[in-house]
Amino acid sequence: MLGIPNLSLRGFEVIDAAKKKIEEKCPGVVSCADIVAFAGRDASKILSGNKINFSMPAGRYDGSVSLKDETLPNLPPPFANLKTLTQMFATKGLSQTDMVALSGAHSIGRSQCSSFRDRLQPPANDNSTTSMDATYAGKLTQDCPAGSDPTVPQDYKTPDVLDSQYYRNVKDRKVLFTSDAALMTSPKTKELVEKYTWWLIGDFLWYRHFEDAMVKMGNIEVKNSTNGQIRKKCGFVNEP
Repeated sequence: MLGIPNLSLRGFEVIDAAKKKIEEKCPGVVSCADIVAFAGRDASKILSGNKINFSMPAGRYDGSVSLKDETLPNLPPPFANLKTLTQMFATKGLSQTDMVALSGAHSIGRSQCSSFRDRLQPPANDNSTTSMDATYAGKLTQDCPAGSDPTVPQDYKTPDVLDSQYYRNVKDRKVLFTSDAALMTSPKTKELVEKYTWWLIGDFLWYRHFEDAMVKMGNIEVKNSTNGQIRKKCGFVNEP
């Protein structure tokens, strides 16, 4: 049902529950798109211990078509290199700074082993900035036995907290995806990764960049009354 970037995506029932309650109070007013955007805002605040706090504009409409295959050309795959990542974010009006800041969302959540299994056995003596730390790779190999596809935390150290630990993991080569490791392959993105790990200042800088990028992302290709609708149920287009 889901494209590669969303193999382990969950939580739709939370959005459906919120939509149901809102429809009971004010039917046909708040879109599913707005609910998703507000959920991202609230989750960011809660998971960061109130350190990430931003206002998310409202007024989005929902699309009149939903196609699962559209995830593939629109969401960066885990095996993307820096050039591909930069191009995909730029297509949506997001800068490299936005890209690096939003990558910090990998500080929470889980990933299926199939998304990074190719990185578990790098060439011998490969200590490049994009290879995986050998000890970490060994641990993941145990957690991802052949013939199965379980999920593992995206941040091995603080898996349930939205924080800047992700960037320390990037520097230590203890991240899951090629797209994570790619952040160390250019002077600009590497500099941002390092700045986000600075004591005190780095955290504050990342919080602000993440907040700005989340608002920008929430304004991508927003639909209105002329090309969208307020869905009654998020998983279904309204009947004519």
